[in-house]
Amino acid sequence: MIKRILLILALVLGVLGLTGYIFYSTSDQFGADLEHADLKAYANSTQFNGQQFINQIATPSVGGFIRGMEALYEFLINDAQTEPSRPLEILPVTRQELLSPSHEMRLVWFGHSTFLIQVQQMNILIDPMLTSTPAPHSMLAGGRYSQKLPINMADLPAIDAILLSHDHYDHLDYESIKKLDSKVGHYFVPLGVGLHLQHWGISPERITELDWWQTAQLGRSEFTLTPARHFSGRKFELRNKTLWGGWVVESQEQRVYFTGDSGYGPHFKAVSQRFGSLDLALIETGQYNERWPNIHMMPEQGVQAAIDAKAKVMMPVHWGAFTLSLHPWNEPPERAVAEAKRRGQAIVVPKIGEILQLSQTKQPSGWWRDY
Repeated sequence: MIKRILLILALVLGVLGLTGYIFYSTSDQFGADLEHADLKAYANSTQFNGQQFINQIATPSVGGFIRGMEALYEFLINDAQTEPSRPLEILPVTRQELLSPSHEMRLVWFGHSTFLIQVQQMNILIDPMLTSTPAPHSMLAGGRYSQKLPINMADLPAIDAILLSHDHYDHLDYESIKKLDSKVGHYFVPLGVGLHLQHWGISPERITELDWWQTAQLGRSEFTLTPARHFSGRKFELRNKTLWGGWVVESQEQRVYFTGDSGYGPHFKAVSQRFGSLDLALIETGQYNERWPNIHMMPEQGVQAAIDAKAKVMMPVHWGAFTLSLHPWNEPPERAVAEAKRRGQAIVVPKIGEILQLSQTKQPSGWWRDY
């Protein structure tokens, strides 16, 4: 009897293992395989060492089997409120509102690190993760905090450009890209990320890959890829085979800076040295943990990054949609607002779906405390 049970268990595990291997090997979710020959195109980048992309300063790896098991154990025993007590209420945005002309830059936050920026009569979408699971499969991550988006993808107006910060699943989402592509004009991405898009059927003519500090122009606006302290990879064996970064979006009147995922480092001062003061900085301040302090900032570091970058106003992002770490879900804005007040840094925390105009920024209302 015991032998039969063990045999059945072994068969079940074998089937699960084979299914997982087939999915891992064949699913389009994982993007391009990034063969060595593909990476030769990036040999002239000072961020590429011949094998992989690297950070400006030493950034110890957070990987490894033992550390992974330790993190998994912490997730299992963690008693923090890592999700809201009920689904988040969001502010709906209509297509007509988005089509109404605006003479100044405005922004809509979709939660986490997804934004629609409207500038110079153009629609710019940053890191569109607009489905329910920030992982290659729904079994591998929890769902979105809100049951709806501010606006359905099908109802969005034409998107002039998508800007991507790096190829992790919570920033580059296969399903979102496939659903949005028919209304997207062009993609601006860090080096190597365009290979994923090409693998998904997007023509190279619609993709512009940039290195750190390179600038592209669309209409009367400019997009500059800025350094970040992070890593990349959609598969374990393809770690750091594509570049990561942030973005400065410039119109003739205003500048918005999105840090992308990043640990704290000297690159924030470098941004201010190159661009001067910034009207708004979208600062990564969520999904942090003491186990990975070099690749995600604590909220207090995020405030320091805003000060370094000379941001007139900062907004804490990379929270409000998914649980990818162990801290309470609403701790990022709470800590960031407290530190910003202490340091004299202006800060905004709009509700998801709220249309933010830079000339009409408000003091944080504390809406996240209601959950």
